[in-house]
Amino acid sequence: MLKKKSAARSICDNFGKGFRPIPEVQKRFSERPMPDEALCAVLWEYKDRGQKGYDLTERLFTIIREQFPNLRAIGPERAGKDILLGEVFESYPKPDRPVDFVILDGEKPVAIGLARYDSDRGGAQEDDRTGQYRDCAQEVLGYAAQRGTNTKVIFLNDGPGLLLGSMWRDYAYVEKTGKGKIRVVTLRMIPERITLQWLRRK
Repeated sequence: MLKKKSAARSICDNFGKGFRPIPEVQKRFSERPMPDEALCAVLWEYKDRGQKGYDLTERLFTIIREQFPNLRAIGPERAGKDILLGEVFESYPKPDRPVDFVILDGEKPVAIGLARYDSDRGGAQEDDRTGQYRDCAQEVLGYAAQRGTNTKVIFLNDGPGLLLGSMWRDYAYVEKTGKGKIRVVTLRMIPERITLQWLRRK
C-alpha cells in the first residue's frame, strides 16, 4: 500500500490507530540481539527478489532467437517496462494490459506472453495467478477473434512452485479453454511445444 506516496495520508487516517510511536519502535529495535538472525533471515529472503524472473526472461529471449531466427521477440529481457497491449494492437479494449513479451512475424504479432518464476506458490496466491492468466487469455483471444487474426497466448512458468500439483492442473485447465491457441510451458518445454507451425496456424 505504501508504494503510492500519495496514499500515505489516507493510510494514516485509516490505520494510524494501530501504528506504534516511532520512539517505541526504536527502543524495541535496540533491544533486539546482535547479530539479529531472525531479521537477517527476513531481509535475506528478499535479497534476490525478482532475479530469477529476470534470468527466466533472458533465457526465454535467447531460446526464441535460436529457435525462430525469422521471428522477432520484443519486451524487457531482464528488468524493464512491460509492453502494453494498446501499443501493440489497434483499438485494444484494455490498452493498459501489460505483457512480458510479444513474438512478431514481420510486423504481425503472432503471440503474446507472460513469464513468471514461481519459487513457491499456493492457496490464494495460486488462485490469483491462474485467474489473471485466464482473464488475460480470454481478453486477447476475444480481441483476436473479432479482428480475424490468429494471435496465440503463451504462459511461461518455471520454478519449484510448479511442483504443487493443483497449480499445474489449474494451468492445464487454462490451456484447455483456449481451444489450441494457449500454451502453458516451462523453458524446457518450449522447443517441443512452441513451434513455428503452431504460431502460424489459423
